[in-house]
Amino acid sequence: MILNNNQLSDNVKNERFEDILIYFSKSLMGKENEEDILWDVAKNCISKLGFVDCVVYLVDHDENLLVQKAAYGPKSPKDRTLYNPVEITIGEGITGSVAKNRKPELILDTSKDSRYIVDDDNRLSEICVPIAYEDNLYGVIDCEHPEKGFFTQGHLRILSAIASICAIKIKNVRDNKRLVEKQENLLKIKGEMIELKLKALNSQLNPHFVFNSLNAVQYFITTQNTKSALDYFSTFSRLVRFYLNQLGKDTTSLYNEIDLLHWYLKLQKLRYDDSFDYTISIKKENNKTKEAVIPTFVIPTLFENIVEQSNINNVTNQLFNIVIKVSEDVVKIEVQYQCKGLEHEDLANQRYREDIVKWKDQVELLNTVKGYEISHETSNSFKRGLHKKNIVLQLPNLV
Repeated sequence: MILNNNQLSDNVKNERFEDILIYFSKSLMGKENEEDILWDVAKNCISKLGFVDCVVYLVDHDENLLVQKAAYGPKSPKDRTLYNPVEITIGEGITGSVAKNRKPELILDTSKDSRYIVDDDNRLSEICVPIAYEDNLYGVIDCEHPEKGFFTQGHLRILSAIASICAIKIKNVRDNKRLVEKQENLLKIKGEMIELKLKALNSQLNPHFVFNSLNAVQYFITTQNTKSALDYFSTFSRLVRFYLNQLGKDTTSLYNEIDLLHWYLKLQKLRYDDSFDYTISIKKENNKTKEAVIPTFVIPTLFENIVEQSNINNVTNQLFNIVIKVSEDVVKIEVQYQCKGLEHEDLANQRYREDIVKWKDQVELLNTVKGYEISHETSNSFKRGLHKKNIVLQLPNLV
């Protein structure tokens, strides 16, 4: 059904108006991407409304432009590929003015309108409506005709209604696309979180650490040092049990984490023949701060990197002074580390640098996904063979 000019003028309020809108709605119903929507609208403006030229633009808000996305008429591309698509600055020409003001316009004689911009041919009447929904402008539908006064208020009314249907459809498509992207991103992040936990577990329970721990137990047994064997094996068992229990969790009690850190450093100290010493102290901001909950695996992984780096570089006289300050909002871990035998930072092991980058990636991912706002600062000084490293790690108190 094609309405001629007189029919549309006389019957815009009757059932034919509704029939056209129903046709456009059904035609757009099965379209799942913006390109199909825009080409369908342009095509049907020609076939159902009797227009000879229709161009659909989308807004590029970053560049403040209208960019041609679909066109039907004398220049219609057969393969729906637009070569050198027209770009119009918002506010320029009739089309740009409609985009800026978000109000439809009906131009009966373009020769009397200084805003008219000639494209492929000089046409004497133009109708232009915004594609908008609520406060969002998506684009513009622009139609021209070689005859003066061809377009009517009836055309304007029906084209505005079509533009509204188009806007709602574009909104739905974009909302669905964002939802799918969000779901895919969540799945990706969950996968990355699981991978990070497995890497953290592997880092803490790496084969060398496990092998040396079991060797230490065996040594104590063969030397009939039963007390040390039981003590070592008990500590090792607690450590493994804790790691496995925490694997599926995002958070842990600070005091459980401190126990974990103590067990880990105790075993590493035995493993490396007392090559380092450590102290751990806790300071509470006030008596109201009874409990603290922090992201899991952040503290142990950091210390694993530091301990391994130090011992690989064969340093001596190592001391870790660890102070944990607890408040209602944050948990601050201050580490003062010193050793002898490392005269310059360039001598630090390459593996450590790679591992610390992975640890920073873990922190960045937690900040992105969970919004934890974990921060860390490290400073080094080298003087007369003494290396000092100061680390400040701040975690949220999630209690």
